[in-house]
Amino acid sequence: MSLLVLLSTISWSVDKHLCMGRVMDISFFTEADDCGMEAGLALLEKDSEKPHCCDDESFILTGQDDLSLSWSDFDLEQQVFLVAFTTSYFELFVPLEELPVPYEEYPPPILVRDIHVLDQVFLI
Repeated sequence: MSLLVLLSTISWSVDKHLCMGRVMDISFFTEADDCGMEAGLALLEKDSEKPHCCDDESFILTGQDDLSLSWSDFDLEQQVFLVAFTTSYFELFVPLEELPVPYEEYPPPILVRDIHVLDQVFLI
C-alpha cells in the first residue's frame, strides 16, 4: 500500500530521443542523451537551417498532491464496507488456543489379531 501511495504521488518526467523515427534513448527524471547525429551534421554542413533527422519528445505525469481524506467523504455503503472488511481481516489473525482434532471422542478399533504378522505379509 505504501508503494502504491509513493508511486502515485511522485511526478514522472519521461524523455525520448528519436533518430530517424527510431527510439534511441529513454530517460526518466532527466533529459535523454542524444545520438551524436546533430554534432556530426554540424561539422559537415555549415547550413544549420535544414531540418534535422533527430527529435526529442518529453511528457510529464504529475502526481497527486492532495491525499487528505476524511470519513465524511465516504457515503454510507462505503463506510459499512470498510468497517466490515477491517473487522473480518483482523479476525483472520486471531490465534487458536488448540487445533481441533476430528474423531477425538471415538475410540480406535480393537485389533483381535495382527493379520500382517500372522500371514507374514509386509510391505517392502
